[in-house]
Amino acid sequence: MKPGYKQTEAGVIPEEWEVKLLSSLSADIGDGIHSTPNYVNSSEFHFVNGNNLVADRISINDSTMCVSEAEYKTLRKNLTDRTLLLSINGTIGNLAFYNGEQVVLGKSAAYINVRKGVSRRFISYCLKNRPTALYFDNELTGTTISNLSLQSLRNTPIPLPPTLPEQRAIATALNDVDGLLGGLDRLIAKKRDLKQAAMQQLLTGQTRLPGFRGEWEVTTLGDTCAFENGDRGINYPSPRSFVHSGIPFVNAGHVDNGRIGREGMDYITKESFDRLGGGKFKSGDILFCLRGSLGKFGVVEPDFGEGAIASSMVIVRPKSTILDADYLSCYFKSHLCAQMIERWAGGAAQPNLGAQDLSKFIIRLPTLREQTAIAEVLTEMDAELAALEQRREKTRALKQAMMQELLTGSIRLV
Repeated sequence: MKPGYKQTEAGVIPEEWEVKLLSSLSADIGDGIHSTPNYVNSSEFHFVNGNNLVADRISINDSTMCVSEAEYKTLRKNLTDRTLLLSINGTIGNLAFYNGEQVVLGKSAAYINVRKGVSRRFISYCLKNRPTALYFDNELTGTTISNLSLQSLRNTPIPLPPTLPEQRAIATALNDVDGLLGGLDRLIAKKRDLKQAAMQQLLTGQTRLPGFRGEWEVTTLGDTCAFENGDRGINYPSPRSFVHSGIPFVNAGHVDNGRIGREGMDYITKESFDRLGGGKFKSGDILFCLRGSLGKFGVVEPDFGEGAIASSMVIVRPKSTILDADYLSCYFKSHLCAQMIERWAGGAAQPNLGAQDLSKFIIRLPTLREQTAIAEVLTEMDAELAALEQRREKTRALKQAMMQELLTGSIRLV
């Protein structure tokens, strides 16, 4: 332990810091009503529970129940501009800042009225920190639905800097990272909307790329692709026949968003592979899920090698003289494909497709050259989205590291 620090029940913290129970930092801690209020069809007063606490705010939408003004005045709790709200039943730990909303709290939402002289935002980060989450886990009761008691909440240990300026400095640094994450979330959402709009426009010919003219053909996947099911006979591999390494045996869990992941991959021997009568894929094929994760797919990249598919999948092999594989991949990601899935499989209790159903999917085709150009544009948008998502994950990891360092005083800001 480095000089100037001490060991406490909340971990190693600076000597001048203290570990305080949340109850000592709060003027009041309580929960919402334990009964059902009288609802009305419409009003500006709402009944909220723990599931309404989302991303530091109270989320009110069209499905949020309303109460009358009289009911609100009778049942409201003493919520102020010092109040934090926390979900304590079902999902544990969702948090929101109370900002004057006219709400009646249900029993799955607790309120914490932070004392003056203590930073409300600092306390919010302490409640989100991993050590607190572990403490909550150890305190949970209930078998079917998890519950955190008010007494456990009151006894939550909080490592506390001695001065309000230091608490605020820590909260501000973490809030700045939250602002960056929020900006990335909004940018990613905007880019996704733009991409969906571009896919709808480009894959239907409503918008044409510069230099391309001419009519498009409206056809089906059956006219532009070959299909191959997996071997469902006596040679179908069982989990007992899987080996640690060998030839990949791909199921729905191995594909997502056009990619085939090797993490958790199942493998079969070369002898088992050779005995299969079908379902052997090659470079350029697309592996499409027919059951379970309906519509998920992965493209077999040139360096992936040979492999076989599980019975829940089908190999889609585009005819290279008619259909560009990258264009087909973009189609499979689009709302156009989702509409076809809904049309051919949406009515079943457990939706599934067959290769024959997939062959009926309608697809609009320009020339191969235009297909390639469209796929390049949409692939570039995918790459930009992936880069932003990777940046967001790195920023989240940075925030977690900052919380660990700042909320234990390992790094001091004042």
